[in-house]
Amino acid sequence: MTQTASTIEIGAEDIPLHCPTSKTPAWNYHPRVFLDVADTGEVKCPYCGTVYKLKPGTVLKGHH
Repeated sequence: MTQTASTIEIGAEDIPLHCPTSKTPAWNYHPRVFLDVADTGEVKCPYCGTVYKLKPGTVLKGHH
């Protein structure tokens, strides 16, 4: 059985972004990886394939 990757919209309050997040079901855990969404507004987790996208209008301040 395969699982399809999901897309999750995130806001400035979710930065720094890491996957899995605290909302990820326990059965889906993998090693924590920090993801940089600031440059393109979208990033894909290399482990589970979850795509994280900035919510429209999100402004990141003070993040590199």
